[in-house]
Amino acid sequence: MSASGSAYKPVSHVIFDMDGLLLDTERLYTVSFQEICDRFGKEYTWDVKSSVMGRKALDAAQMIRDALELPMTAEELLAESRQIQDRIFPSAQLMPGVEKLVCHLQKHGIPIAVATSSAGTTFQLKTSRHQEFFARFNHIVLGDDPEVKKSKPQPDSFLVCARRFNPPVSPAKCLVFEDAPHGVTAALAAGMQAVMIPDDNLDPGLFKGATLRLGCMDEFEPQLFDLPAFD
Repeated sequence: MSASGSAYKPVSHVIFDMDGLLLDTERLYTVSFQEICDRFGKEYTWDVKSSVMGRKALDAAQMIRDALELPMTAEELLAESRQIQDRIFPSAQLMPGVEKLVCHLQKHGIPIAVATSSAGTTFQLKTSRHQEFFARFNHIVLGDDPEVKKSKPQPDSFLVCARRFNPPVSPAKCLVFEDAPHGVTAALAAGMQAVMIPDDNLDPGLFKGATLRLGCMDEFEPQLFDLPAFD
């Protein structure tokens, strides 16, 4: 566990990223893009992967195509990767510790929401086996939401998410959980605190800025942010 800054500030609302944080879908993205890269003798490295985590699909595909010099357009890469993802996304599993925390916050009346870069159709595929779990959230802001003008690392999705609580809440009262550097940047730009739970393969140099960094969700202590402690 590591932290930046001298203190944690009390919060009243919690916002979660989804890919790689609530669901193990980042692993499935790697499978899909590596399957394509294999045809051209290319490797979908963690350097490339970390640069696109949290971005909208077409933007990510363009960056992957450019970084690896794949002989296809970004649109072709996206279309082919989605064919693979359509097959494997329904197998997505909840990440360790997330159900315990989400159920705990809901039990204690803490407003919770999701802000994801995933668009509607992709979201449905990923969450098809976990509908009861995602029904626990007050609301979910998707990547193709018309109010989200710019994707992470811009703060739009988190600001929209804060406004949609009933009543709307100040960003300063929101705690964000993220696994991606761009997501942490977006949360901080929104004026929120950010707990980062990065993949073990991520370059430690990309951890900077997070309010708190954890190895896994099970390490989180809610009372640090004036949230109800686990029973």
